[in-house]
Amino acid sequence: MEAIIARSRDLARQLMEWVQGDVLTYESLAQLATVFVMLLISSGIVFWLKPAIKKLWGETSTFQKLEGLYLNPLYLPVIWLIFLQIAQTIMEAQLTPTGVMRVAISLLSAWILIRLATNLIKTREIARLVRIFVWILVALNIVGWLDPVMAMMDQTRFALGEAEISVLGFIVGILTLLILVWVGNLLANLMENWLRRVPTVTPSARVLLGKVSRILLVTLAFLIALSSVGIDLTALAVFGGAIGVGLGFGLQKVVSNFISGVILLLDRSIKPGDVIEVSGTYGRIDKLAARYTSVISRDGREHLVPNEDMITQPVINWTYTNSEVRRHLPVGISYGSNLDRAIEILLEAADETPRVLKAPAPRVLIKGFGDSSIDLELRAWIADSEHGVTNVASDVYYLIWKKFQEDDSVEMPFPQRDVHIVSDVRMKDMKDRPES
Repeated sequence: MEAIIARSRDLARQLMEWVQGDVLTYESLAQLATVFVMLLISSGIVFWLKPAIKKLWGETSTFQKLEGLYLNPLYLPVIWLIFLQIAQTIMEAQLTPTGVMRVAISLLSAWILIRLATNLIKTREIARLVRIFVWILVALNIVGWLDPVMAMMDQTRFALGEAEISVLGFIVGILTLLILVWVGNLLANLMENWLRRVPTVTPSARVLLGKVSRILLVTLAFLIALSSVGIDLTALAVFGGAIGVGLGFGLQKVVSNFISGVILLLDRSIKPGDVIEVSGTYGRIDKLAARYTSVISRDGREHLVPNEDMITQPVINWTYTNSEVRRHLPVGISYGSNLDRAIEILLEAADETPRVLKAPAPRVLIKGFGDSSIDLELRAWIADSEHGVTNVASDVYYLIWKKFQEDDSVEMPFPQRDVHIVSDVRMKDMKDRPES
């Protein structure tokens, strides 16, 4: 600890000497003032220029794509750099010192290049972290402080178990992990896009291969980052065993859902695009995640069903073998109705519904004789269950109702009950009857 304090004091002393000898001079302060004035002028020009450019090209698709990612962040630094270059040229023509101007131009140019390069990283937080870290390294190198700072961080160490890790190694490991995780996600996305274009790969296998490749790449990035820090990977064996025991007890449901998701992907009982019904939820499978299955219902609500429920609960897969399903539509008619005509009406309603298949042909069965009605059942096949099964039943029922209203020989049933009234005289005879 005393060595770290001594190195910090030595570095602070060198920094103060550099500031007093190179920064706090009349020439340097004049150049800093010039840099600040160029910043104010550039800010005013940007304030006027951005609306003018947007008014001229704001409607074009190219401008809209480039505006948020490239144009808006670079308006000020680019114009500021141009004015600094002009000011440096004028100062050199007048034989005025321009050391601070050259440093400012180098720092600003490095920031613009780093900003353009890190725009390739989609995650904003990682891009911002990488951008700041790289620019600090470039700035230290420009002012000549990179080697002393790197030497100090390399000599500053702390213990992590039996291993000693330097501050420099820790920072390099974090940066390595971020870069490798980004590269791993990029490769996993490329692999998933390639699998989508392979017609022989089933949707379940496509999801499984994509998730396995992503997990392997991220794990490999984590191990490489630990190795770059200087941590012995063999020491993770005991630690991994302890974590495994903890996961077994504390994350039992999470692990169960994960294993259930892998089983679903392997046996292909359900896959993205299937229409299922589970636990009262009817909808289309949008995606199979590691912990849950996303089911989008007909009303647009997205249900996140745990994968364990997809294994343990009964699941109706309307499109497992094929998308053709048969609907059972019960219909009752009164006993005074023309039974043959009622059967004809049910078949006509099925034939006039566009989504009902002609083959297999619809059928009408007599299911029984109820208290108030003759119970019929219309059985009709449809081929597009992914578009809903209740709405087609509603269409058929609507046509049946209209046809029943137009035909007098068929009537809808109403509940009927026979009531027997016992007279008072009979009740009295029953009371006076001697008991046997």
